[in-house]
Amino acid sequence: MTTPRRLTIVLIIATPGQGWGGMEQHTADLSGELARRGHRVHVLAHPDYQQRFPATVNFQSLPLHLGRRNPWLALRLRQTLNKLSPDVVHAQGNKAAALLSGTRESRSIKVGTVHGTKSSHKAFRKLNGVIAVSKGICQTLQPLNAKLIYNGIKPQNIGAETTFPLPEVPVFALAIGRLEPVKQFDNLISAWAYIKPPIPLYILGEGSEAPRLKALIQELGAGHFIKLPGYEQNPAAWLTRASVCVVSSQREGFPYSLIEALIARCPVLSTPVNGAIDLLPAESLAKATDLSALKTMLSEQLSDLEELKTSQAACFEYASRELTLEAMASRTEAFYFELLNGKSHS
Repeated sequence: MTTPRRLTIVLIIATPGQGWGGMEQHTADLSGELARRGHRVHVLAHPDYQQRFPATVNFQSLPLHLGRRNPWLALRLRQTLNKLSPDVVHAQGNKAAALLSGTRESRSIKVGTVHGTKSSHKAFRKLNGVIAVSKGICQTLQPLNAKLIYNGIKPQNIGAETTFPLPEVPVFALAIGRLEPVKQFDNLISAWAYIKPPIPLYILGEGSEAPRLKALIQELGAGHFIKLPGYEQNPAAWLTRASVCVVSSQREGFPYSLIEALIARCPVLSTPVNGAIDLLPAESLAKATDLSALKTMLSEQLSDLEELKTSQAACFEYASRELTLEAMASRTEAFYFELLNGKSHS
């Protein structure tokens, strides 16, 4: 694919090197695709992330475990940007946006992506443009120069080896995500144990909540039909076999598990979080994010899985067409050029 102009692009991800979630994967995928299109792409990130990025991307390590107001980190960032002299600097998340806003860099256009719901978006006010990954986030960014660009994923290799053996049962439910409080897997486990649907539930992921969730499963006597295998490197293989995927989160920016499930043509039931609200039929959404609403929705929707799949056929088609890495990168690239053209005319 040819591009109108070869850009020098710097992506900043400011998480401290602990854990790997949707925002980090988004940055790795986007950087690789932009490099494939011929742009000179640099990623500034914690050194622990270097092996996660493709060799086509120039990785520059910074001490991003330090706080956003740390003068040494601010100096290193300024020095790096001065050396690279980029056309575009793209901050991923609030901390990266705050660091970028403090650089007083005027030669480049500054872009930020908001990946989650925050009480304040002050860090993005000094940027030339802001990308929102869901409609709900985009609405909170007014009057900033915001562009809605959904997350997208690269083609999944469902034939690749899985970390854990796939379930031998013909019908099962799946949930995927970091085992952290915001995902509310405790609610999902409690709801599943209460309803006792005739299909087992597998929750793929790892995190600080793992010991508590395992204890809860045992306490509820649900160990034979609720399983916590751990982190799965190939969730796509599971999703192609699963009968339903459940999102139980309290809040989300735009969950990658939702995209992965829809592209695998696996129907999704969800709490009313960003992304799910954008894409799913109303009957596939709980009325609220609490345990009671989750129980009600699951009780109603798990009774006819074939009908559930039929009701989301349009969602599957939309995802296969619009929620791809290529679509996401094309829209991001177009936004860069729109901002660059505006800057040259100002």
